[in-house]
Amino acid sequence: MAPRSRRSAAAATEAIEEEAQEGQPEPEEEVENQDGLKKLRFKQPLVGRPGKQIGVSDLLTRLRALLDELRTIDQEEADRESLMPVAESLAHQSLLQHKDNGVRAWTVCCIVDMLKLFAPDAPYPASKLKEIFSVIILKLLPLLADPAHPYNSQHMYILRSLAEWKSILLVNEIPGAEQLTSALFTTCFDVLSRPDKGDQGEELSKNVEHNMTEVLSTILDEAPAVTHDVVDVIVAQFLWADPITLGSSAKGKKSVQVDAKQSTLRRKEAPPAYNMAKNVCNAFPEKMARLIGSYFNSVIVDFTNSGDSYKGHAKDDVDADLPRGPSEDDINEANKAHRLLRELWKCCPGVLQEIIPHLQDELATESVPLRQLATETFGDMISGIGAAGPPPPPDLDPVAYPSQSLSPSESTRPFDFLTTPISINSFPTQYPVAYHSFLQRKNDKSAIIRASWTTGIGRILMTSAGGIGLDPDEEQKLLKYFGECLIDSDEKVRLAAVKAVAHFEFNDIVRKLGSNGGMAESGSILSNLADRVKDKKNVIHSESMRLLGRIWGVASGAIAEGDDSIKTLLGPIPSRILEACYVNDLEINVQVDLALYDSLLPLGYPPMKARAAATVNSQVVKDSQTTGDQGYTEADLDKIRAERQLVLVSGLEEKAKKVFFAKQGNQGPGATYMEHFLKLCEDYNGGVMDKGEKDVKTKLEGLITYYAKTLPDPTRVREDLWKFAKAHDRRAYTLIRFCMDPTSDYRRVFRSIKELRKRIEDGPGSLLLETLTPLLYRVSLLCYNKSHVPAVIGFTRTNEKGLSATAHELLKEISTKNPKVFSTHVKDLCKTLESEAPTAERPNPLGAVDDLKACAAFAKKFPTDIPMNAKDNRKLVQSFLNFAFYGTPPQAAKHAITIIMNSDDKKELHAKEILTKSIGDFEYDGDHWLTKLAALSQLVILAQSECEKDMDAIIEIAIQGVLQKPHADTPEALAEWMEVPDEDIQARTWAIKILVNRLRSLPSDLSLNDAAEDTYKLLNRYVKNNGEGSADDSTPAGHKSRQRLLAANSLLKLSCNKRLDGFLTPADFVQLSLVTHDPCPQVRKGFADKLMKYLGQGRLPPRFYTILFFFAHEPEKTIKSSTMTWIRARRAAFATRKETILETIFARLLSLIAHHPDFDTEDEMLKLMSVYILYYLKCIATEENLSLIFHVAQRVKGVADGITPSPQADKNLYVLSDLAQALIRSWEEQNNWTMQSWPGKMKLPSGIFRPLESHDQAQDIAKKTWISEDLVEELDPLVRKAIRNKKRKAAVGAVKPRKKTKSDRPVKEKKVKSERPTKTPKKKRRSANDEDKSDLEDGVAPASEPKRKSSRQSTAHKSYIEVSSDEEETGAGAKDVEEEEEASVAEEVQEKSTPAPEEDVEMPDSEEAAEEPEPGAGAEESELSDAEPSPKLSPVRKTAKGKAKSKTNGVKPSPVAQKCKAAKPLEETTPPKAAKRAAKGKVKLNGAAAASSSSPATNGTGPVRRSGRARG
Repeated sequence: MAPRSRRSAAAATEAIEEEAQEGQPEPEEEVENQDGLKKLRFKQPLVGRPGKQIGVSDLLTRLRALLDELRTIDQEEADRESLMPVAESLAHQSLLQHKDNGVRAWTVCCIVDMLKLFAPDAPYPASKLKEIFSVIILKLLPLLADPAHPYNSQHMYILRSLAEWKSILLVNEIPGAEQLTSALFTTCFDVLSRPDKGDQGEELSKNVEHNMTEVLSTILDEAPAVTHDVVDVIVAQFLWADPITLGSSAKGKKSVQVDAKQSTLRRKEAPPAYNMAKNVCNAFPEKMARLIGSYFNSVIVDFTNSGDSYKGHAKDDVDADLPRGPSEDDINEANKAHRLLRELWKCCPGVLQEIIPHLQDELATESVPLRQLATETFGDMISGIGAAGPPPPPDLDPVAYPSQSLSPSESTRPFDFLTTPISINSFPTQYPVAYHSFLQRKNDKSAIIRASWTTGIGRILMTSAGGIGLDPDEEQKLLKYFGECLIDSDEKVRLAAVKAVAHFEFNDIVRKLGSNGGMAESGSILSNLADRVKDKKNVIHSESMRLLGRIWGVASGAIAEGDDSIKTLLGPIPSRILEACYVNDLEINVQVDLALYDSLLPLGYPPMKARAAATVNSQVVKDSQTTGDQGYTEADLDKIRAERQLVLVSGLEEKAKKVFFAKQGNQGPGATYMEHFLKLCEDYNGGVMDKGEKDVKTKLEGLITYYAKTLPDPTRVREDLWKFAKAHDRRAYTLIRFCMDPTSDYRRVFRSIKELRKRIEDGPGSLLLETLTPLLYRVSLLCYNKSHVPAVIGFTRTNEKGLSATAHELLKEISTKNPKVFSTHVKDLCKTLESEAPTAERPNPLGAVDDLKACAAFAKKFPTDIPMNAKDNRKLVQSFLNFAFYGTPPQAAKHAITIIMNSDDKKELHAKEILTKSIGDFEYDGDHWLTKLAALSQLVILAQSECEKDMDAIIEIAIQGVLQKPHADTPEALAEWMEVPDEDIQARTWAIKILVNRLRSLPSDLSLNDAAEDTYKLLNRYVKNNGEGSADDSTPAGHKSRQRLLAANSLLKLSCNKRLDGFLTPADFVQLSLVTHDPCPQVRKGFADKLMKYLGQGRLPPRFYTILFFFAHEPEKTIKSSTMTWIRARRAAFATRKETILETIFARLLSLIAHHPDFDTEDEMLKLMSVYILYYLKCIATEENLSLIFHVAQRVKGVADGITPSPQADKNLYVLSDLAQALIRSWEEQNNWTMQSWPGKMKLPSGIFRPLESHDQAQDIAKKTWISEDLVEELDPLVRKAIRNKKRKAAVGAVKPRKKTKSDRPVKEKKVKSERPTKTPKKKRRSANDEDKSDLEDGVAPASEPKRKSSRQSTAHKSYIEVSSDEEETGAGAKDVEEEEEASVAEEVQEKSTPAPEEDVEMPDSEEAAEEPEPGAGAEESELSDAEPSPKLSPVRKTAKGKAKSKTNGVKPSPVAQKCKAAKPLEETTPPKAAKRAAKGKVKLNGAAAASSSSPATNGTGPVRRSGRARG
């Protein structure tokens, strides 16, 4: 017969576990009645009589005996009649409420057995059951929390019986059972919520958790109704996983953020109460779903309704100050509820069936806080993240060695039951509608919601949807969405995306994010992340730069080992970081420095400690354990560090490499200024000085001001540096000098920085350290350190890991920029060159030319340090001579001769020897003929006196022996461009260099005319004839391209010499500028690079800046963008020094355009030519200098053409002047700028202009309008397009904005002129004569004009990729400091002694010629100087756009103008009729201001010109 329980008949019961107590004998006989039932033999009384109570000892003995007997009776054979009297006695109040714990425990043990034997009925009435279960629940079960309790086994017996025989179900039959049920749940969870160990260290048995779970599950399953309190108790157990709630204050209103670093203090596994609640919920998911659903409705639904009511009040009520929407307490409660929902989904997702629809409704509510909560909750639920939040960010350690990227299978995160994401069910599969609603939050109108959504998507990708995994197509879709978040228009979204990436482990970055595309692939996540290093928000570019630096720091190990996949994905990171310097933002420049030395090349890398070598020259075998610290000497660590530096440089793109080398090149000048600063600090002596106090303070203030301009927040920098000076820490001065000392090895520099940091933190504080750190990085020898040179030389010899070419390049840079560092190792390099020297039969290794180049650069600066003149170094001298005779490639001979001529005491003798051998047996295409030409080209400039006698022979070899020879007709030469020039074109290159170097080397006392005319004639013929030098036009295309580029660059090099610049006539200058239109892109790029290089070095006259603006029609985006970036950088530099070079050359640009071979005065051609002017304005124009540019354009109408004097040439100038004025006026209006009349005075160069014949002629020219009114109207679209292109960041794969604005709509096609019956009403354009009229006097109401679809619309919903990136295009952050290789000491001396050549005489104004002086302070370019105490060593920060500044001309706006700026639209003050009449007015252009003495343009006192368009 099956045992009975309180379950329904259909429910199965479990077998009873027999427990026989030792020492109790089996009954000798059993008493059975007639039915075969076993009667109870126990007859002793349990309840005493009045006045005679039973003793505790006797009572305990009787209860034990009774329990032992009850255990022997099976449920099926129990005689209930015999059990009833004893059962009633057990329920007596004297036993249940006995003061002895043992009596109560044994009594209840017997009662639970009675309940078992009487099942499914109970032997007690409801009132007695209530008393019994009250004792069990309220008094006995709580004692289970103490495993050391003397009656713990009895308490366990009671709990086990209630669980096995379901006796607990009798609670449901008691009136008022809800209170007992609630108390039962509370008691059970309280027991399990206490510490795992009792007061005496005994652990709580696992059986307690198991049986309590069974009891609660039973009562929950059979209970007719479950109270809110019970559900509250169950749900509250999940707060164990919510550290915010557990760590909150007593009031519970403010959340406390738990420190992720304290994870070791957390539980290692879930508490028993948490597990019991989870098991109870999972046992009956459907019922618990209803209960939890109704529970959360009280919080979530009410909160949702409050959000909806907020929407209604916002629309209906005018008073916005009244309290609306949910209160702070409501939000805190909702936060808590949503965190619990996360935890419930993580451990028991089945109970949320009724909550998910409500959460989905929250996504559509108008309340932003509630929508944010729902978005965050959905993101974490899909990710399997519970109430404890996401796992802590991984430890991406760029200092670790070996690199973390070399162990891709290891995870850096330990398992944590609280934060390790786990999802039991797939949310997208189970709730597809809710998942789709969540994805739609991508386009939410609130940036806060989009930021939360971005965080959620990042976590979903990071956790692979809680470990379940995503469908490949779905994952790619989410990756695409996530990548778009990085270019969102709002900074909160972009920052959230960057922080989300920071939570990915390195392997996930490679596998998951890398599957979306590498960093070089535009539009990919990694590419968009790299773009954030140029973000206009400081917090975003700093976070992204730190993150990218750590990522590459980890990836560098795999890249060095040749992992192509990681190199493709993450290799461009250093380039993207360093290229951020071209934005010219001081904050970005500081972040680049920090990323370079904290992550890319961290100071503490590698982290091992070196052991001292036994002897200096001993060969130490490295320990086989790669991580063993004891196996590395200092040289080994230096090699590891140098290898990482070479890996970094080898992966840099050209622009980034220039930045890196420029930063290292600026270390020397920076150290000079720092040494001066430290000396002044010592003189300042903390403010206590005996003499020269004022002078010291003035100099110190000047240097501090200079440093303040190189860092963001100049005010704070000044305060910090003055604090440093007043602290007068002499040890700090010494440590900084150690960092700059070329004799300091790397360990000394590193330790000095470390000690200095500690001293500053312990003294002045961390704020000063933030200021000093970037300054210290910029002057310390961290890369070009003497410790690294031997390792770099070693890589040049071995080509280990393919780093030989990079090592050669780095060695050359070190020898050029930091030769003092190189000096201690130059002997080793010379020994290497001795072994590599060629002979007539044996060539030298190809890498030797790089070693020679490095040695030559060193010899220029330290000629006596090359060990050539000692008796035992004759072999070295002969080695250099052999390089000059037989070196390959020919550059080897050039560098060898440089070394000989700088360092050899017998240089004259050796020069003649080389000259004789090069001339004597020279033969076209003979043995070593290219080497001989290279040697001659270098001798001509470095040994001019020795070559003078044989100069005719040298020239004959160059011209007749090479240049007049027929070109070699090879298949490679027929192509438009030869990437690798053949020997024929190489020879012609060296021949032209011979002619050019001859001119450069001629002494100042010799005439240049004869030699210069022939050379210039040859070069100009190459330039004009597209590289064709022969009369029969037989030159192959590849040779012509090379020759034209060579000739153009040679002309630039010659113009670097002031004596020679005058030989390039204005007409030839025009032809030279047309090289920018060469059909071959390599020619255009090579010419542009050389031009920008010489201009950047200040070696070319300012007129050469005009050529750069001829790249306006450049089809190659890279050439055009790099040129524009460079021009803007120069503009920023000149603006800082208050120089107007780029503004005043505008007249030269107009002259250059006027002589363009395609120029004519037809409207269509003028629109094409206007592109040059617009390109100039895009690069140069600002609100501050626009008035000067406009004035220059006006001044061109006051002169005549001086290049090809003719009426047509003059007319071309005047047409361009009016065209430029019209474009500038439109530029002003479209940008909503305010342009003042330029009060200054300027003159035009007489070389390209000539004065007019009379004042009357000047007046007639100035008053005449030279372009048609129709053309003026057609210029506005061109200007708008140019401004849009300027503001839009070019990027492939740009994301469409969420909502189209007017500026995004396609522009309608412009109607043909004949189809347009009426013209669009426009504001009457003022001529130069009526500039003194205000907008009101003109009668124009700006509001009455038709609105233009310009870029002035709101950009709130635009993708960030279309937001203005002017900061990014401003210019190069690191200027090219590369020196000309051919420059020599002799040339420098010769140039210093040569008087300045005749320059173009500045032409007086036509007004001056007519004796009508123009008042105002005039200033020429040469009169403007840098007022700063010291030059700039780093890029200048660009001024913020859109903010008007005080004008440089010093003229303040008139009160009327100031009032107009703040005025509302003028439609209120302008009569409609007047506005209508003004709208019908025609646009006129007049340049009479240039000639009229009464116009504001001439006297500089006119009122402010304002744009005709309303500022809105």
